[in-house]
Amino acid sequence: MQLALPVRLQDEASFASFHPHAGAAAALAQLHAGLAQPPFGIFLHGPSQCGRTHLLQACCHRAGAAAVPAVYLPLADLGGYPAEELLEGLGERGLVCLDDLDAIAGDAEWERALFGLYNRVLGAGASLLVAATLPPAALACGLPDLRSRLQSMLVLALAPPDDAARAEILATQARARGMALEPDVARYILVRAPRGLSDLLGVLERLDQVSLAAGRRLSIPFVREALGWKGES
Repeated sequence: MQLALPVRLQDEASFASFHPHAGAAAALAQLHAGLAQPPFGIFLHGPSQCGRTHLLQACCHRAGAAAVPAVYLPLADLGGYPAEELLEGLGERGLVCLDDLDAIAGDAEWERALFGLYNRVLGAGASLLVAATLPPAALACGLPDLRSRLQSMLVLALAPPDDAARAEILATQARARGMALEPDVARYILVRAPRGLSDLLGVLERLDQVSLAAGRRLSIPFVREALGWKGES
């Protein structure tokens, strides 16, 4: 890499911390299979906060544990960088993970650079994992050659967890923090909190801090008071 980038993997973004809900089952199976027997080319798509970023970073962690050089690039944060210079040398990595491909779709400079990167990575026998909100056929991609390459990858859909899975995720994360989250309290939170997983985990972080300071368990009255949901039962 020629550029110093403000990119780091989150320590908690592992396969162990990803809840294997039904909407992610097929994608998880294919990612595990690809990591076990590389090389692979996978295009992962799904709506916001469905776990795309978590899984890309988990793949980087798994590759690193196996001494495979890996890199993760969130393109939504890096679109202002010179594309060719940013992607230079990535063909030498064993695994290249590109997140938020939607962010640079339609940018001619970026599309040409990505087309070249695709050829270098897969031509070198390395693996490429790309993620976006939309599948490749629906991207506003102006370079036909790049579009055809993306469509030739294994395309996997990632759905967000349903309410039952979200409740399990909350309970699991609460246990990891040393808190007991009863089902009725989890349901109370799910009905009132934003639906995104990162938002839900932010709520849990807030409850962890407040309950620790107050020395109180997570009950509906305490959650209502701590989060300012007063007047709601």
